Amino acid sequence: MIRKATFDDIELIEDTYNEHFKYENEHGAFTVFKKDIYPTRKDAEKAVSAGTLYVYEENSNIAGSIIVDKAPPVEYAEIFGGQTCTNDEAMVIHLLMVRPGMTGKGIASSLVRYAMELARNHSCKVLRLDTGSQNIPAVSLYKKLGFQVVATASMKVGGAIEHSGHLFLEKVL
Repeated sequence: MIRKATFDDIELIEDTYNEHFKYENEHGAFTVFKKDIYPTRKDAEKAVSAGTLYVYEENSNIAGSIIVDKAPPVEYAEIFGGQTCTNDEAMVIHLLMVRPGMTGKGIASSLVRYAMELARNHSCKVLRLDTGSQNIPAVSLYKKLGFQVVATASMKVGGAIEHSGHLFLEKVL
């Protein structure tokens, strides 16, 4: 079940982030996320306060989460600035996280499809996101769901982690 996150979910969301960091430390990283920098408990709390964090709950456990809203990162102005669509007509996926022990079950696909539906319900024309070009599982998922790569550029992931070769994707709804 996908639902809006509450402050009661913060511990389990943070646990998901920590499990992700541990997994990437032990098995190699696809993301550029860094423990205590991004994503953090504070990021989750801020998104819950804004009403933009959604969780995939299974058997009373948080299996995944997604932050989606109409507030694009600053880099999007240059990347998507020439588009005919305004920021109000675009939603942005900021963070998609699936608990490593729950991958391969369609949770990420379900969360992205949920974000698509949210965007449509808010009369948006497009759904945008960014990911590292090295994040092969994420890039494959997004392309499978109909996202197109619009640009490759540098970005501060989570506003804090400098990353070059970052992909910016968009799906017309």
